[in-house]
Amino acid sequence: MTEKYLLILFYSASGAVKNLAHALADGAEEFGLEVKIRTVPKVSPTSKLTEPAVPKEGEIYCSKEDLLNCSGLALGSPTRFGSMASPMKHFLDSTGDLWATYALEGIPGCAFTSTGSMHGGQEITLMNLLTYQLHQGMIIVGSPYSIEELNTTQAGGTPYGPSHVESFNSSPTLTPDEYKVAFKTGVRMAEIIKKLNA
Repeated sequence: MTEKYLLILFYSASGAVKNLAHALADGAEEFGLEVKIRTVPKVSPTSKLTEPAVPKEGEIYCSKEDLLNCSGLALGSPTRFGSMASPMKHFLDSTGDLWATYALEGIPGCAFTSTGSMHGGQEITLMNLLTYQLHQGMIIVGSPYSIEELNTTQAGGTPYGPSHVESFNSSPTLTPDEYKVAFKTGVRMAEIIKKLNA
């Protein structure tokens, strides 16, 4: 039997979503769960290949095998006019074969996002990412109000998933509350994955 792991799959433009991905990973790893962090390539407005098959730096691109073998999936994308960014949508649209074979059914999933401004579409973007997971038959995991920082945050953080508001500190750097919401959501994902696989 293969080792169970949380797959954290994200696309990040400014670095904020990447920071959320690593905060989630910190929480899951502290709880003792293996984590794989993956990203997706940019998409081109033309039909020619513009991105290398392997990124020059940072996280490697996600494969179908990464998805097939994961025990939980955290999806992250910046908000683009109230929806996920096109590179993430492009990748997720290629997973119809996983949907057809129920490959992701019954595993936990959560979502995370970042916006440039307050009220920039975070919750609808999180729902876009969660809708994909619902279609795949996944078990949705939110960030409940038992996470104390949801009650104190002045920037990002929602019950639908961790988030960051870039205009709050004019930086992709997470506030302490944003980091804790993501960290504790990572812990929660790890707890649920371990319970389901006990």
